[in-house]
Amino acid sequence: MSEKPSSTPHRHCGTRHETHHFSILSHSLVSPPLDVSSPPSPTPSSWPPPPTAAGARFAAMAPSRHADDGGQLQLMEADRVEEEEECFESIDKLISQGINAGDVKKLQDAGIYTCNGLMMHTKKSLTGIKGLSEAKVDKICEAAEKLLSQGFMTGSDLLLKRKSVVRITTGSQALDELLGGGIETLCITEAFGEFRSGKTQLAHTLCVSTQLPIHMHGGNGKVAYIDTEGTFRPERIVPIAERFGMDPNAVLDNIIYARAYTYEHQYNLLLGLAAKMAEEPFRLLIVDSVIALFRVDFSGRGELAERQQKLAQMLSRLTKIAEEFNVAVYITNQVIADPGGGMFITDPKKPAGGHVLAHAATIRLMLRKGKGEQRVCKIFDAPNLPEGEAVFQVTSGGIMDAKD
Repeated sequence: MSEKPSSTPHRHCGTRHETHHFSILSHSLVSPPLDVSSPPSPTPSSWPPPPTAAGARFAAMAPSRHADDGGQLQLMEADRVEEEEECFESIDKLISQGINAGDVKKLQDAGIYTCNGLMMHTKKSLTGIKGLSEAKVDKICEAAEKLLSQGFMTGSDLLLKRKSVVRITTGSQALDELLGGGIETLCITEAFGEFRSGKTQLAHTLCVSTQLPIHMHGGNGKVAYIDTEGTFRPERIVPIAERFGMDPNAVLDNIIYARAYTYEHQYNLLLGLAAKMAEEPFRLLIVDSVIALFRVDFSGRGELAERQQKLAQMLSRLTKIAEEFNVAVYITNQVIADPGGGMFITDPKKPAGGHVLAHAATIRLMLRKGKGEQRVCKIFDAPNLPEGEAVFQVTSGGIMDAKD
């Protein structure tokens, strides 16, 4: 039987904790350590690294557990390493600042599990929590401010802080190069396009690649998947995991899934996610798709203002999750007809969600169909990436470079 990945303690701020870095690699990957001082750059024809090569590279950095006699897939666990990067302060630390444990429990019941998350709430919203008066909220906020540095910092300090950003491979080297290395943590990446343009296929591939070790262009963490359209298929994960040389069962165990049926249900799922991310090492949150339920639950121009307000609140929550827990947020979006797109554009379309969604997404990707199984990704908007396009292909093993 395959070993399931052990629960990994998450990183906390202010202290140097040890964590497990995990990866699920197959029996064929157990090999003698090789010299990895200067690994060769991958080429488009060999991206991602083939399982055997990847296994050799990983074995050089971590002791392996021997596979059982049946050759079953095994969990490979790396050495414990000291984490020096600050991540977040647990809400429990407020107790040491004189805050009542009962009040801390009320914050946790409201979905607030870190001091960072606490400071992302207004005092008005905090006083709305049952049992917290204005005086208590003021005292709690003062205690949290003592534990955190929420003021200005220099550009050099911010550049140093940005080194904690993890870029997760998409499975296609061409697409990774377009994105500056992959899907970034600490921000929202939106992919929009027509049906069958590759949005959900990219999401399935990211579910697997996120669990690769950092040095293999992965995120070394778990995945949360919120499905609003019923398109997630666990059986689709199996061939993708096998392509990366990973144990499919262990990969599926590291994905938590929820089916949302209303926009309120979708928002409540995000509130409950904070508890899990505060305890376990998550690196990716997928919402597929972000707009579908809002288009169903709100109809007509009379409800448009309310819809956009609720959408803005949910997108704000996604942004806070990304920054609070250093996770990548990948959302898919639908398109709508654009009558004002121009007379020279055949079948003009634009992303749904309006300006609210446009401003909330840090990186916007436009996907469209190409020849056969090929898809084209274009940088539609990004603060640090030039305009450009990349061609990739949808295969049984997920997203890969396009074949000529």
